[in-house]
Amino acid sequence: MNSPKFAVVGHPNKGKSSIVATLSHNDSIEISKRSGTTQQAQCFEIKTTHSSYELFDTPGFQRPSKVLAWLKNQAKSADKRSQAVQKFVDDASCQQLFPDEIELLKPLTAGAAILYVVDGSRPFGIEYEAEMEILQWTGAPSMALINPIENSQYVEEWERVLVQYFRTVRVFNPMEADFHKQMDLLNVFAHLQPQWAQKLKLVTQDLELKRLEQSQQCSIILARLLEDLCHHKTTQKVLSKAQANLVEPLLKNQYLKWMVNREQKAIQEMLTLYSHYHTQIHIEDMSLPHDLFDCEQWYLWGLTKNQLMTSAAITGAAAGSAIDLALAGSSLMLGAVGGGMVGLASAWLGANKLVDMRLQGLPIGGYDASFGPISHQNFPYVVIGRFLTLYQKISTRNHALREILDINPIDLKEKINQLEVSEQKKLHLSCDKLSHQKPVEDLNKILLQILN
Repeated sequence: MNSPKFAVVGHPNKGKSSIVATLSHNDSIEISKRSGTTQQAQCFEIKTTHSSYELFDTPGFQRPSKVLAWLKNQAKSADKRSQAVQKFVDDASCQQLFPDEIELLKPLTAGAAILYVVDGSRPFGIEYEAEMEILQWTGAPSMALINPIENSQYVEEWERVLVQYFRTVRVFNPMEADFHKQMDLLNVFAHLQPQWAQKLKLVTQDLELKRLEQSQQCSIILARLLEDLCHHKTTQKVLSKAQANLVEPLLKNQYLKWMVNREQKAIQEMLTLYSHYHTQIHIEDMSLPHDLFDCEQWYLWGLTKNQLMTSAAITGAAAGSAIDLALAGSSLMLGAVGGGMVGLASAWLGANKLVDMRLQGLPIGGYDASFGPISHQNFPYVVIGRFLTLYQKISTRNHALREILDINPIDLKEKINQLEVSEQKKLHLSCDKLSHQKPVEDLNKILLQILN
């Protein structure tokens, strides 16, 4: 059985290419407000693990009234109409006179279903009737999509018109439609041609499974990023403390550069995972300070001081509870109280300290000068907050969008509060271990909860 095929057709500048880009998850498709950007029909095959379907991006109608007149001269009865359309596509003179309509109709004569696109922010006009009548002549299964490009002012007017020509009518904004709306539309496609239903069902199942796998992969990317950033240090052997003072600026620069590059690598991995190969992100344009190492701004990306104290109390209390358990309760819970106090104190004491150069004497003489790792308790949360902000933007970004990705920090504390209490504790304990450069078992599984 052939793959399901859909030709996206309509007037110029109604969002046809945008719909193809969104549904095919392809950000390389050219999209422009300039009329005539698409001059030839282009086929985009969407392959999934167990199935596939094809989308055709086509030129817009240019002279539909003249084309319809030509067709009417060829077919005097309804049973001859589809043959007249095929004759039009094959006619050499028509190919010269009506190149856009030829390209538009070719996929339909080859078995594609119709996805007719109109702009819901513009009123219906009599000139559209010739387009819709031509499409009826093809005999292909059909569906109309109302794209509210600027607003929804004329959506109801279009619905009253389109139901007279098309089996199914849906409102679909390719710039804003989330993943679930895209899957709903694919499910509607299955009703256009019953023989395609099973293949399209497999497509949606595959895409939904892929969505879950992408989230899992992002949790792995974040876990590796956290471990690398929280453990990284740059070292240099020196002969004396005076020499250490000389290399300190260079050592610090190397350290900061490595950390920034490592975060950018993780972001690029995430962009690639979601097939956003052309999306631009200007981290320097963030509405909040973008410097990963501006400690005073960490409370905007990670946790506030009060929130940090709470997490420190939780991790300190958890450590103390382990002591109580080991003593079979004989400490009368003093371990939990004491651990919490230690956690609170360390949160305050470390609140304004980032990282200093360290000097360690070597057995053979000289020193090992090092920058890092960062032991600030808020640092793991900052890394999570920044990654989560970009994750939410990238994973939900439609491939029809072309503007630079805007970035506004999420409320990390609110996201943490949405977790089950047990998951919150796991996260806080993990961040505490990371800030002390200790390994965390199943870190990606813990992070997956907050990503989801």
